[in-house]
Amino acid sequence: MLAAETDYVAPESTLAERTYVRLREDIITTELAPGTLLKETDLMDRLGVGRTPVREALLRLQWDGFVVVSTRRGTFVSKVDLSDLSAVYEARARIESWATRLATERLREFERAKALELIKELKETTGPMELNEILALDRRVHRFIYQVAKNPYLRDTLEHYHNLSLRILYVSMKQFPVLVPRLEDVLRQQILMLEAVCSGDAATAEQIAMDHVLTFETEVRKII
Repeated sequence: MLAAETDYVAPESTLAERTYVRLREDIITTELAPGTLLKETDLMDRLGVGRTPVREALLRLQWDGFVVVSTRRGTFVSKVDLSDLSAVYEARARIESWATRLATERLREFERAKALELIKELKETTGPMELNEILALDRRVHRFIYQVAKNPYLRDTLEHYHNLSLRILYVSMKQFPVLVPRLEDVLRQQILMLEAVCSGDAATAEQIAMDHVLTFETEVRKII
Protein backbone atom coordinates (compact mmCIF):
# COMPACT_ATOMS: atom_id res chain seq x y z
CA MET A 1 0.00 0.00 0.00
CA LEU A 2 1.23 3.48 -0.79
CA ALA A 3 1.58 5.80 2.17
CA ALA A 4 -0.73 8.80 2.24
CA GLU A 5 0.88 11.94 0.93
CA THR A 6 1.71 14.74 3.28
CA ASP A 7 1.92 18.14 1.68
CA TYR A 8 5.67 18.64 1.44
CA VAL A 9 7.11 21.98 2.45
CA ALA A 10 10.83 22.58 2.02
CA PRO A 11 12.76 23.04 5.28
CA GLU A 12 13.95 26.46 4.14
CA SER A 13 10.41 27.71 3.59
CA THR A 14 9.17 30.47 5.83
CA LEU A 15 7.02 29.97 8.88
CA ALA A 16 4.24 31.85 7.10
CA GLU A 17 4.47 29.41 4.17
CA ARG A 18 4.26 26.40 6.44
CA THR A 19 1.34 27.98 8.30
CA TYR A 20 -0.43 28.67 5.02
CA VAL A 21 0.01 25.09 3.75
CA ARG A 22 -1.19 23.58 7.04
CA LEU A 23 -4.33 25.75 7.12
CA ARG A 24 -5.00 25.18 3.42
CA GLU A 25 -4.82 21.40 3.85
CA ASP A 26 -7.06 21.51 6.92
CA ILE A 27 -9.62 23.46 4.86
CA ILE A 28 -9.33 21.19 1.80
CA THR A 29 -9.87 18.05 3.87
CA THR A 30 -12.70 19.78 5.79
CA GLU A 31 -10.93 19.37 9.12
CA LEU A 32 -11.81 23.06 9.20
CA ALA A 33 -15.33 22.75 7.82
CA PRO A 34 -17.06 25.30 5.57
CA GLY A 35 -18.42 28.16 7.66
CA THR A 36 -15.95 27.70 10.52
CA LEU A 37 -15.09 30.95 12.29
CA LEU A 38 -11.32 31.46 12.19
CA LYS A 39 -10.08 33.36 15.23
CA GLU A 40 -6.45 34.39 15.12
CA THR A 41 -5.83 33.40 18.74
CA ASP A 42 -7.35 29.94 18.17
CA LEU A 43 -5.23 29.40 15.07
CA MET A 44 -2.11 30.54 16.90
CA ASP A 45 -2.76 27.93 19.59
CA ARG A 46 -3.71 25.28 17.02
CA LEU A 47 -0.53 25.72 14.98
CA GLY A 48 1.87 26.90 17.66
CA VAL A 49 2.83 30.05 15.76
CA GLY A 50 2.60 33.80 16.28
CA ARG A 51 0.08 36.30 14.97
CA THR A 52 2.07 37.48 11.93
CA PRO A 53 2.34 34.11 10.08
CA VAL A 54 -1.35 33.44 10.80
CA ARG A 55 -2.37 36.79 9.32
CA GLU A 56 -0.17 36.28 6.27
CA ALA A 57 -1.60 32.79 5.76
CA LEU A 58 -5.19 34.06 6.05
CA LEU A 59 -4.53 36.76 3.44
CA ARG A 60 -3.28 34.13 0.99
CA LEU A 61 -6.20 31.84 1.75
CA GLN A 62 -8.60 34.71 1.12
CA TRP A 63 -6.94 35.26 -2.26
CA ASP A 64 -7.31 31.52 -2.98
CA GLY A 65 -11.01 31.65 -2.21
CA PHE A 66 -10.79 29.37 0.85
CA VAL A 67 -11.46 32.15 3.36
CA VAL A 68 -13.95 35.03 3.41
CA VAL A 69 -13.74 38.11 5.60
CA SER A 70 -16.70 40.04 6.97
CA THR A 71 -15.93 43.39 8.61
CA ARG A 72 -18.72 42.81 11.13
CA ARG A 73 -18.69 39.07 11.71
CA GLY A 74 -15.05 38.02 11.30
CA THR A 75 -13.08 35.57 9.15
CA PHE A 76 -14.67 32.30 8.03
CA VAL A 77 -13.84 29.25 5.97
CA SER A 78 -15.69 29.81 2.71
CA LYS A 79 -18.77 27.76 1.90
CA VAL A 80 -18.72 25.11 -0.81
CA ASP A 81 -21.43 25.28 -3.44
CA LEU A 82 -21.66 22.06 -5.44
CA SER A 83 -23.06 24.13 -8.31
CA ASP A 84 -19.50 25.48 -8.71
CA LEU A 85 -18.32 21.98 -9.54
CA SER A 86 -19.05 22.20 -13.25
CA ALA A 87 -17.11 25.44 -13.67
CA VAL A 88 -14.09 24.19 -11.71
CA TYR A 89 -13.95 20.82 -13.46
CA GLU A 90 -14.58 22.28 -16.90
CA ALA A 91 -11.56 24.54 -16.50
CA ARG A 92 -9.42 21.90 -14.88
CA ALA A 93 -10.20 19.22 -17.48
CA ARG A 94 -9.08 21.43 -20.36
CA ILE A 95 -5.98 22.79 -18.68
CA GLU A 96 -4.86 19.54 -17.07
CA SER A 97 -5.29 17.47 -20.22
CA TRP A 98 -3.17 20.00 -22.10
CA ALA A 99 -0.53 19.84 -19.36
CA THR A 100 -0.51 16.05 -19.73
CA ARG A 101 0.12 16.43 -23.46
CA LEU A 102 2.99 18.83 -22.70
CA ALA A 103 4.39 16.40 -20.13
CA THR A 104 4.36 13.63 -22.74
CA GLU A 105 6.15 15.81 -25.27
CA ARG A 106 8.70 17.18 -22.77
CA LEU A 107 9.43 14.03 -20.78
CA ARG A 108 13.15 13.48 -20.21
CA GLU A 109 14.80 10.13 -19.64
CA PHE A 110 15.29 10.49 -15.90
CA GLU A 111 11.63 11.51 -15.63
CA ARG A 112 10.59 8.50 -17.68
CA ALA A 113 12.49 6.31 -15.22
CA LYS A 114 10.67 8.01 -12.35
CA ALA A 115 7.31 7.52 -14.09
CA LEU A 116 8.06 3.82 -14.62
CA GLU A 117 8.91 3.48 -10.94
CA LEU A 118 5.62 5.18 -10.09
CA ILE A 119 3.70 2.82 -12.42
CA LYS A 120 5.34 -0.18 -10.73
CA GLU A 121 4.41 1.20 -7.32
CA LEU A 122 0.82 1.82 -8.41
CA LYS A 123 0.50 -1.73 -9.77
CA GLU A 124 1.71 -3.12 -6.46
CA THR A 125 -0.72 -1.01 -4.43
CA THR A 126 -3.45 -2.93 -2.64
CA GLY A 127 -6.45 -1.95 -0.56
CA PRO A 128 -8.33 -1.26 1.44
CA MET A 129 -7.44 2.43 1.58
CA GLU A 130 -9.12 5.32 3.32
CA LEU A 131 -10.52 8.23 1.31
CA ASN A 132 -7.65 10.53 2.23
CA GLU A 133 -5.14 7.88 1.11
CA ILE A 134 -6.85 7.41 -2.26
CA LEU A 135 -7.00 11.15 -2.89
CA ALA A 136 -3.39 11.60 -1.75
CA LEU A 137 -2.30 8.88 -4.17
CA ASP A 138 -4.19 10.57 -6.99
CA ARG A 139 -2.71 13.94 -6.05
CA ARG A 140 0.80 12.54 -6.17
CA VAL A 141 0.39 11.48 -9.80
CA HIS A 142 -1.12 14.80 -10.81
CA ARG A 143 1.75 16.72 -9.25
CA PHE A 144 4.24 14.59 -11.15
CA ILE A 145 2.52 15.59 -14.41
CA TYR A 146 2.50 19.27 -13.40
CA GLN A 147 6.24 19.19 -12.82
CA VAL A 148 7.07 17.33 -16.03
CA ALA A 149 5.04 19.81 -18.12
CA LYS A 150 7.81 22.32 -17.26
CA ASN A 151 5.68 25.44 -17.18
CA PRO A 152 5.69 27.08 -13.72
CA TYR A 153 2.73 29.34 -14.53
CA LEU A 154 0.68 26.39 -15.71
CA ARG A 155 1.77 24.37 -12.67
CA ASP A 156 0.62 27.09 -10.25
CA THR A 157 -2.73 27.38 -12.04
CA LEU A 158 -3.23 23.61 -11.96
CA GLU A 159 -2.31 23.43 -8.27
CA HIS A 160 -4.96 26.05 -7.53
CA TYR A 161 -7.70 24.30 -9.50
CA HIS A 162 -6.72 20.92 -8.10
CA ASN A 163 -6.93 22.25 -4.54
CA LEU A 164 -10.37 23.72 -5.25
CA SER A 165 -11.61 20.46 -6.73
CA LEU A 166 -10.15 18.41 -3.89
CA ARG A 167 -12.14 20.44 -1.40
CA ILE A 168 -15.31 19.87 -3.41
CA LEU A 169 -14.45 16.16 -3.44
CA TYR A 170 -14.12 15.96 0.33
CA VAL A 171 -17.33 17.92 0.96
CA SER A 172 -19.42 16.02 -1.58
CA MET A 173 -18.13 12.58 -0.58
CA LYS A 174 -18.97 13.22 3.06
CA GLN A 175 -22.46 14.24 1.99
CA PHE A 176 -22.79 11.40 -0.55
CA PRO A 177 -20.54 8.44 0.48
CA VAL A 178 -21.52 6.57 -2.70
CA LEU A 179 -19.22 8.97 -4.57
CA VAL A 180 -16.05 7.73 -2.87
CA PRO A 181 -13.94 6.41 -5.76
CA ARG A 182 -12.89 2.78 -5.92
CA LEU A 183 -9.15 2.35 -5.51
CA GLU A 184 -8.95 0.05 -8.53
CA ASP A 185 -10.59 2.67 -10.76
CA VAL A 186 -8.14 5.37 -9.68
CA LEU A 187 -5.18 3.04 -10.15
CA ARG A 188 -6.34 1.88 -13.58
CA GLN A 189 -6.76 5.41 -14.93
CA GLN A 190 -3.49 6.69 -13.54
CA ILE A 191 -1.50 3.68 -14.74
CA LEU A 192 -2.91 3.99 -18.26
CA MET A 193 -2.17 7.71 -18.34
CA LEU A 194 1.41 7.31 -17.13
CA GLU A 195 2.01 4.47 -19.60
CA ALA A 196 0.80 6.71 -22.43
CA VAL A 197 3.10 9.49 -21.22
CA CYS A 198 6.07 7.12 -21.10
CA SER A 199 5.36 5.74 -24.58
CA GLY A 200 5.12 9.24 -26.09
CA ASP A 201 1.43 8.88 -27.01
CA ALA A 202 0.41 12.46 -26.30
CA ALA A 203 -3.11 12.19 -27.74
CA THR A 204 -4.01 9.18 -25.61
CA ALA A 205 -2.45 10.66 -22.48
CA GLU A 206 -4.37 13.89 -23.03
CA GLN A 207 -7.69 12.07 -23.48
CA ILE A 208 -7.22 9.86 -20.42
CA ALA A 209 -6.38 12.92 -18.31
CA MET A 210 -9.54 14.68 -19.46
CA ASP A 211 -11.73 11.62 -18.85
CA HIS A 212 -10.18 11.15 -15.41
CA VAL A 213 -11.02 14.70 -14.33
CA LEU A 214 -14.54 14.66 -15.75
CA THR A 215 -15.51 11.25 -14.32
CA PHE A 216 -16.28 12.66 -10.89
CA GLU A 217 -18.37 15.52 -12.25
CA THR A 218 -20.45 13.00 -14.18
CA GLU A 219 -21.05 10.94 -11.05
CA VAL A 220 -22.04 13.98 -9.01
CA ARG A 221 -24.53 15.10 -11.67
CA LYS A 222 -26.35 11.77 -11.24
CA ILE A 223 -27.02 12.63 -7.60
CA ILE A 224 -27.53 16.40 -7.27
